[in-house]
Amino acid sequence: MPSTAPPSSSPSSPSSSSSPSNGSPVATAAAAVKPKKKALALKQIAYPFWFGGTASSLAACVTHPLDLVKVRLQLRSGDAPKNTIGTFLHILRSDGPTGLYNGLTASLLRQMTYSTVRFGVYEDLKRRYTPEGTKPSLPLLIGLSTFSGFLGGISGNAADVTNVRMQQDAALPAAQRRGYKHGLDGMFRMLREEGVRSWFRGVWPNSTRAALMNASQLATYDSFKVLLMTYTPLGDTTTTHFASSFLAGFVATTVCSPVDVIKSRVMSTSHEQGLVSFLSEIYAKEGVSWMFKGWVPAFLRLGPQTICTFLFLEAHRKAYRKFKGIEE
Repeated sequence: MPSTAPPSSSPSSPSSSSSPSNGSPVATAAAAVKPKKKALALKQIAYPFWFGGTASSLAACVTHPLDLVKVRLQLRSGDAPKNTIGTFLHILRSDGPTGLYNGLTASLLRQMTYSTVRFGVYEDLKRRYTPEGTKPSLPLLIGLSTFSGFLGGISGNAADVTNVRMQQDAALPAAQRRGYKHGLDGMFRMLREEGVRSWFRGVWPNSTRAALMNASQLATYDSFKVLLMTYTPLGDTTTTHFASSFLAGFVATTVCSPVDVIKSRVMSTSHEQGLVSFLSEIYAKEGVSWMFKGWVPAFLRLGPQTICTFLFLEAHRKAYRKFKGIEE
């Protein structure tokens, strides 16, 4: 009769857990070794488009002296210092403490154009192409970040040219200095004196570098963040944001170093030169070492800059969620 059917005959019965295959020491040990994977509740939140620009601008205020030292090393000539500390001290001796912030206005202008576009487009496309409740794949993140970085490089190129020139200006002989008063002054003087093409000097290496930067910075940050939240007890915390951004900064510095050197040297000149002849010239003079010239100051700048950018960005997001009453 149905009432006398043994309860253990059901596959879902609790007594089935006592079977030798499930309760054996080997199965228990295997379960203990296997890392625990947490299910993440991923929400699609449309943050304001400009968050990336303001977060990057705040980070630039912190890391601008390191960016200045990196550019000076990449463009050094003659008997200029050959290392980071020497360049830093040389700037202090020749220009004083305020010299470490030469070109800051152009740097902020660059972040408000370049970073606003690269972050804004990336986050918008990621939200559109990722189904609700799922995490985006790494190839998707790389593709979206590459595209948005390329657009950001084009939009911020004029400010970037101005930024490089203002950072280099104090290191030039007095007769060759341009004397831009601030970022906007530099942009419009270039327009008057050199024509609109000056705004797009070095746009292709710059946009390529921006695409590589975004792919190696934003995509890796999101990937490291999800991994840490999934396989560690850290959760969505400042520690997770710090660790993810540090790793993203290391990857981004290494990937972008060769293009960064090319970009700085092309933008610092006032004459046109083909990319192939330019590469042949620096290879003949410096060999392959040019590809990673200034890597240490680049990482010392990009590492803290990446960390500060994402910490400020996450703070923006947290404040926005709190303001909108969105549950964590």
